[in-house]
Amino acid sequence: MSFWFGMILNELPFLGMFAVVASTALAFAQGDLESSASKVTAAVALAAIPGMAVCAWRGLRTDQVVERALEQGLGTGWRDHVHTPLRRRRPWVRILLLPILMRQRGVQRTPNIRYGDAGRRNLLDVYRRRDTPQNAPVLIYFHGGGYTGGAKNREARPLLYRLADQGWVCISANYRLQPETTFPGHQIDAKKAIAWVREHAPEYGADPSRLFVAGSSAGSNLAALCALTPNDPVFQPGFESADTAVTAAICLYGYYGHFFGEEPEVTPSPYQPHEYLNPGAPPFLIAHGTKDALAPVEGARYFVDRLRRVSESTVVYAELPGGQHAFDLFHSARFEAVVDGVEAFAAWVPVSPQRTPDSAR
Repeated sequence: MSFWFGMILNELPFLGMFAVVASTALAFAQGDLESSASKVTAAVALAAIPGMAVCAWRGLRTDQVVERALEQGLGTGWRDHVHTPLRRRRPWVRILLLPILMRQRGVQRTPNIRYGDAGRRNLLDVYRRRDTPQNAPVLIYFHGGGYTGGAKNREARPLLYRLADQGWVCISANYRLQPETTFPGHQIDAKKAIAWVREHAPEYGADPSRLFVAGSSAGSNLAALCALTPNDPVFQPGFESADTAVTAAICLYGYYGHFFGEEPEVTPSPYQPHEYLNPGAPPFLIAHGTKDALAPVEGARYFVDRLRRVSESTVVYAELPGGQHAFDLFHSARFEAVVDGVEAFAAWVPVSPQRTPDSAR
């Protein structure tokens, strides 16, 4: 209930405060607050402002949290290894006034390209700059929805448009859902999307040798499994020879199993990424909210701990104060800080050795 009723205000508290103050001021100007009932209603509305202010403060702190996570995961001198210009401040006009406006003038979205034979569930969208980039890195994104719902044009669009505007080619893919398929059907579709990008990315100005996978919620689970199972024939029936290895993985509020209390009770499951951990895993960036009501943060902590113990590559973990599930729907202060972190992480990965020094892990 806290997720469904608080999701929007948790990410867009500034709009909530603007709405309450503006409506109360308008009611006062029109003389609508003369009755006792109206005054009580106005008082209750204004009393919500401190709560929204706390949400706003938590969102504003996210940039500091992401910066510390990058320093811990990449090392204190990570900026010296990044030669791509990074955004120095968040887009405050968009955050405060236009948080639901996604499109950017310089980015072209080509929708509904077929990558498999499962109809609309095997369609993907391509985001790229209108001036047609050359040798651009690629990001493949998988949506959430608990494997029962969701669509490729709903979540993480601020990230897709931002990276595309910076010269990336971004792919957002649908995949088959329950009851049409079950595990490993979803994962096979994710691998098909990677295989499609390997074959067709140059047609869109992309360099498939720099291929990142990302996802939200269930899509985060798919992205992690893709990163941990490169070229695994179990997930590539009929296209076993396709190269499905990836450069790195980006996981947003992922589901990593059922956890209860401080000591997690983990049941082995073939669709949980911690069952496929191996020393050769690529670098990971994982972001999770401390107030996630659908995929508790204990699951992310458990996965990160296991991954760091096994993997020889970099693991960046940002635990977002006050973050709920689905924090990537809007241009919020929180998600824009995460977008900056993803961009920094991705700029660091191709020019850095995969093994992380002990001092930075």
